[in-house]
Amino acid sequence: MRVLGVDPGLTRCGIAVVDGSVGRKLTCVEVGVVRTPVDADLSIRLLAVADAVESWLDRHKPDVVAVERVFSQYNVRTAMGTAQAGGVVALMAARRGLRVMFHTPSEVKAAVTGSGRADKAQVTGMVTKLLGLAEPPKPADAADALAIAICHVWRSPMRDRLAEAEAKAAELARNHKARLAAASKGKTAK
Repeated sequence: MRVLGVDPGLTRCGIAVVDGSVGRKLTCVEVGVVRTPVDADLSIRLLAVADAVESWLDRHKPDVVAVERVFSQYNVRTAMGTAQAGGVVALMAARRGLRVMFHTPSEVKAAVTGSGRADKAQVTGMVTKLLGLAEPPKPADAADALAIAICHVWRSPMRDRLAEAEAKAAELARNHKARLAAASKGKTAK
């Protein structure tokens, strides 16, 4: 599976491609950071993110795009920009018919380090080790993009099985409801 991982942001948007599957070696295909000037108009900054993502999608042809879900309890302005960048990434992927999956920061940290409360240094250290990199990816946004991709590789089979089970349960519930309704109609007709 080839995953494009994105740590969305306006000033720095981490972006990475990882190949791998559960139980198999993970490989870093490419990692980088899209930077936009803080003094540029928002629309120009979002366009720069979109253009970069489009270029990565063209170059790497991922199977899925994994994006970190926006979370900020302190700085609403930063969260808004991050959410807008994440939306642009999702749009670019959707235009190509690619599935977009969002992962929370704690989910990513737990998948990569074993702890949902890991700090940036722990995440970077584990990403470096898991991918067999000669040196830690910098800046942290690049390491985070790799971590998001790794998280998706490892968590997607579990999510897919859960979605299948939920769909089957919903189907069983609909069928049961229909049988009850039919039985109820039969009783009132007598």
